[in-house]
Amino acid sequence: MNALEEKYRDRVQFLLVYIREAHSTDGWQTPRNKREGVLLESAKTFEMKEEHATVCQRKLDIRFTTLIDEMDNKVESDYTAWPDRLYLVGKDGRVAWKSGPGPQGFRPAQLEAAIVKELEKAN
Repeated sequence: MNALEEKYRDRVQFLLVYIREAHSTDGWQTPRNKREGVLLESAKTFEMKEEHATVCQRKLDIRFTTLIDEMDNKVESDYTAWPDRLYLVGKDGRVAWKSGPGPQGFRPAQLEAAIVKELEKAN
């Protein structure tokens, strides 16, 4: 995503909304997380969630703004964001495009095509 953000940063605002740890140590831990040292338990407080988001941002080298869903997981629920998903919101505030659930649904080329289409509409 960093490459898309760098390419379109002057016309599109990129945000990461951290919802919750997908592979917590007290949930479904993956061998990859163990190898990479991403060992986080489910957040029990908002402060823990903030710490988890910081680890995620650093480990994944995310270079754009990160927001954190509240403990009630409203953003996760409203946007069917579990385990993760990409969205493009148009200037009108409506969802212009959304990916399938990640990580399999992460298709940066499709997101870029949607961005181009939305930018052309705006001109």
